[in-house]
Amino acid sequence: MANSLISVQIIPKTKEFADVIPLVDAAIAVIEESGVKYKVQPLETTMEGELSTLLSIIEKMNKKMIELGSINVITQVKILYQPSGTSMEALTEKYH
Repeated sequence: MANSLISVQIIPKTKEFADVIPLVDAAIAVIEESGVKYKVQPLETTMEGELSTLLSIIEKMNKKMIELGSINVITQVKILYQPSGTSMEALTEKYH
């Protein structure tokens, strides 16, 4: 069972106010390629897995933004670390 949930919002800064949606899509593709469980939501994406793995994915997401031409990146992160195990479903089951 996963020991962490991380919600991440990537805000890439582009030259001359270029559309950032393709960059956000590329950041989500980094998550997809990693194979971890995730859920895209309107203002952030939540990942489920081992803390070190998820933090590594966030690093790759930031590097991808720079590779694609971002000047810099603001990354907002929320972390739930629970060594005994956690899941997105466990936290939201009463709402479904």
